[in-house]
Amino acid sequence: MKRTRVLGGMGLVAALLLLWASPAGAQTAEEQVIQLGIDLNLLWVVIGAVLVIFMQAGFALVETGFCRAKHAAHVVSTNFAVFGLGFVAFFLVGYAFMFGGFSYGAFGYDTPLNADGLIGSGHWVFLWKSGFALTGKASVPAVMGFFLYMVAFMDTTATIPTGAMAERWKWKSFVGWGLFCGAIYYPLFGAWTWGGGWLSQLGNSLDLGFGYVDFAGSGVVHAMGGIAALTGAIVLGPRIGKFGSDGKPRALPGHHIPMAMLGTFILLFGWFGFNAASTFAATDVQFASVAANTAIAAAFGATIGMFWIWRRGGKPDPAMMANGMLAGLVAITAPCAFVDPWAAMVIGSVAGLLVVESVFFIERKMKVDDPVGAISVHGVCGVFGVLAVGIFANGKYGAGWNLTTTNGDGGVAGIIKGFENLDQLAAQAIGAAVIVVGFGLLSYAFFKIQNALTKGGIRSEEEHEIAGLDLPEMGVLAYPEFTQAHTGYVSAGTGAPVSSPTA
Repeated sequence: MKRTRVLGGMGLVAALLLLWASPAGAQTAEEQVIQLGIDLNLLWVVIGAVLVIFMQAGFALVETGFCRAKHAAHVVSTNFAVFGLGFVAFFLVGYAFMFGGFSYGAFGYDTPLNADGLIGSGHWVFLWKSGFALTGKASVPAVMGFFLYMVAFMDTTATIPTGAMAERWKWKSFVGWGLFCGAIYYPLFGAWTWGGGWLSQLGNSLDLGFGYVDFAGSGVVHAMGGIAALTGAIVLGPRIGKFGSDGKPRALPGHHIPMAMLGTFILLFGWFGFNAASTFAATDVQFASVAANTAIAAAFGATIGMFWIWRRGGKPDPAMMANGMLAGLVAITAPCAFVDPWAAMVIGSVAGLLVVESVFFIERKMKVDDPVGAISVHGVCGVFGVLAVGIFANGKYGAGWNLTTTNGDGGVAGIIKGFENLDQLAAQAIGAAVIVVGFGLLSYAFFKIQNALTKGGIRSEEEHEIAGLDLPEMGVLAYPEFTQAHTGYVSAGTGAPVSSPTA
């Protein structure tokens, strides 16, 4: 994510306000305007961080609503706890591994913490080594503001598997994932891309466009979470009762569709911080194009998803409407700064189709149980978003991206601008392959090793899954009156499970 840009104009009113507020003679007028731009940009980054952090509420509502009532306290707690777990790990070590060599002057982060890699050097850095626990040179406002923004992105990756692995994931095993994701899993690929590592430098090292380009994280955040969701769900196996003796999937409906759809709207709201604030500069007016493209893709994803599931299933399924919107958002996240509005429409529409078809494929052909569709939304559509950069980028924006020196003054361009840009699509394809194959193997190995080393494995006990994970794992019921009065599977006197639940 190393970038070079020219600060835009600040506006006469803002400049005059700064001149009025500053001590006479402290700085020249030009210096004061530049400083105001830097300060404003840092504020923009922090506001973006707050919006992205609020997305955790959206994820919590979506996943909890799409799951059954007997697991609600457990599911919402995984979404709550993963914020702290991932945050702690990223603060202590993950940020240093990912961004130890990063710099970006637009908001005052103009000097890297360390120019030397922990593993690798030059255009082939694989891991950085400075900024552990934000000590030393990292303890300054620009770095701390950027850390806050980036830790929110990491927590999005960490929370994605909590949906695909819901209703049968042992709590202590989930805790291990949260720490591993924040410390190693996410920072490793992040160092290779946004941190200035080898994938970002494919333009300089192998003359492949601008290297791997991912404006706000279709791959770095979403596909990375999606592939971990897939491998984790494979290791866990399907929920009890999901597949019949004939192998056909059965519906296990979520308990609160309105909650899930409200969560989707919260995610839409937070996504403007996710994408638009990734300009890292309020003085870079491209954020307006990014925001509009984000909304366009979301709207078309939801609408095309609705029509497609209506055609496939006979009803405009609310869950698919929600996942269609999220699919459009995920897919536009990488190319949002580089495409025209018509392309955002196409990307959102394709994502709306992809999410429906991939949900059916993953469930019916692969026999993988994903209660919320996280693998399709984030994994499949995240990979599509990465490739969309190499297809639809219009060449108008991104000159010097990843500090690439082999592309002159032109911006990031895809094959719609000519097949001479196949090199950019190749860089995107390499990044996508690294996620699917490399980090698919890494996450699968993590869950398999964890499963082997954990007494009883990483899956909850059968009787707990049947009764609901709330009481045995969390010690509380999400809906005690409802559960006891209407399902009959919890004894009001003892709290013990007495029969298979229907909720």
